Amino acid sequence: MTADPSRPRRPALRLGPLVAVMFFTVSGGPFGLEGLVGSVGPGVAVLLLVTTPLIYSIPETLLIGELASMLPAEGGYYQWVKRAFGRFWGFWNGWLSWVYSLIDMAIYPVLFLQYLRFFLPALGRFEAWLVALALIWGATWLNLRGTRVVGTASGWFVAVVLAPFAVLAAVALARWLGQPATPFPVTPFHATGTSFLGALGIGVSQSIWNYSGWDNASTIGGEIEDASATYPRALARTLPLVTAAYLLTIVPVLALTDWTTWTDGAWPRLATAVVGPWLGVWLAGAGLVSAFALFNALLLAYSRIPLVLAQDGLLPAALAVTDARGTPRNAVLVSALVYSAFALVPFGGLLAGDVLLYTAALALEFAALLQLRRAEPALRGAFRVPLGIPGLAVLAALPILLIVAAVGLEASSREIGLPGVLVAGLLAAAGPVVYAALRGRLRAKQHLAA
Repeated sequence: MTADPSRPRRPALRLGPLVAVMFFTVSGGPFGLEGLVGSVGPGVAVLLLVTTPLIYSIPETLLIGELASMLPAEGGYYQWVKRAFGRFWGFWNGWLSWVYSLIDMAIYPVLFLQYLRFFLPALGRFEAWLVALALIWGATWLNLRGTRVVGTASGWFVAVVLAPFAVLAAVALARWLGQPATPFPVTPFHATGTSFLGALGIGVSQSIWNYSGWDNASTIGGEIEDASATYPRALARTLPLVTAAYLLTIVPVLALTDWTTWTDGAWPRLATAVVGPWLGVWLAGAGLVSAFALFNALLLAYSRIPLVLAQDGLLPAALAVTDARGTPRNAVLVSALVYSAFALVPFGGLLAGDVLLYTAALALEFAALLQLRRAEPALRGAFRVPLGIPGLAVLAALPILLIVAAVGLEASSREIGLPGVLVAGLLAAAGPVVYAALRGRLRAKQHLAA
């Protein structure tokens, strides 16, 4: 072990493993989208899954790709915002990311249990809590073995998760094309009892959430081989993979099934109806793997935030300790302890707040790119968006405006999680207070040392 945070790290991830890690820091497969279809209707669901990557993800990946190429550093977005605006704004960006991770990471044990109950329907609350802890600490054990191990494991997890969906999509597509009278599955366009705008209000945050997180893996920028070129290439491969996994599965299966049966956790039942019980069992098992892999990859990404804050003296120096593989063991362990405390907390109503916190952090990152383009025009990496600053500003505005529209639609449809928005606002406002306290502690420590 060493407490020297400046010690150079051995590059751990190449392009293939980074794509796999990125896949799970963004998506994890079509799991969870069944509820979107059932709540908004077939037409609105397909519309959202097609337009969200165009309006939201493509601009985000382009801008994040340039930032990650420009400054491929450990800590990723924290370092970008700090370089552009100073330590406080870097901290606040890291703070926003850390607090939304509390909501985000509580979701994956719940997803794991949802598919585990396919096999063990009588699982009690205490047993479920133990299973959630097993998931958290299993992922922690894998993370402690190093970034390279997490990347390799994520590659296998991608294959395990997507294989049954590939079978389901192929069979469903063959059956659909073999029935010429079967229409394209967009009717009814919105769910019964809702208007078009009301259905958008219900589904837009969920759709954005399923296409978000392209900056997450940037926090391991110091552990990626030739990160300036590799990170943008990984983005260019992962976005089409995620979009194809969603649409090539959902559209043909929707054409063959009753959309009202699409509820959370319905993939095994849908696969059974289209192909047979054996595929339903396979998909339920893949759901378990997906939930574990999501938590595993995101623990890798989020644990680097306390690491870089400790390196900057804002958190205890023990969190900056790394082992011979460059793994921040203490930061990983502390992160796992925090997530364990939030295991099985009912955060379902906080999804809107989660999306808002992420968008606030993303807006800071986009602003950092514009500032760095102005202040340091010679600073560039292997990838650069071929636009001037006005064009970049328009590109950055697209995803932000989509979120503003989403909040307005949710509010008008009364589907917005107002408690979630309130919690998000309070957590965001706590950032400057926490920063002031940490800075005061650091100054006091420096005074005593002097």
